Amino acid sequence: MAVIKANSSDIDILARLMRAEAEGEGELGMLMAGNVMVNRVRSACMDFVDINSIPRMAFQSPGGFEAVQKGYFYQGARERDRRLARKLINGERHHPAEFSLWFFRPEGSCPAQWWGQWNTGRYKLHCFYTPLASDCPQVFSTY
Repeated sequence: MAVIKANSSDIDILARLMRAEAEGEGELGMLMAGNVMVNRVRSACMDFVDINSIPRMAFQSPGGFEAVQKGYFYQGARERDRRLARKLINGERHHPAEFSLWFFRPEGSCPAQWWGQWNTGRYKLHCFYTPLASDCPQVFSTY
């Protein structure tokens, strides 16, 4: 059962964004980046109060994704990428991104906090950050 609404165009956008942000980190890295993306759509809190669809999440400005803002969100969605996107839309989660709303790629080690949010772990080059439950309870909800 889907945890967010998505039509075929939405799946393509999510697949393209996952690829643009984390293709170099393999399928698991793309799934973790995608967890953050799906969480932003699911969680009407903090910077994401009005982010209630995949296109709104992908093209959010300010606060959106570097791939869209800097122009390397141009590759088409591949079937592999669509398959991964569908897994996330259907509720698949991966630690340390399972409840995260942010990730970034630092030059060195992951800071303990980033913009006031706590680090929940690193996968390859990306650090993942999760809000406190009191700041965003929706992100922690079960499906």
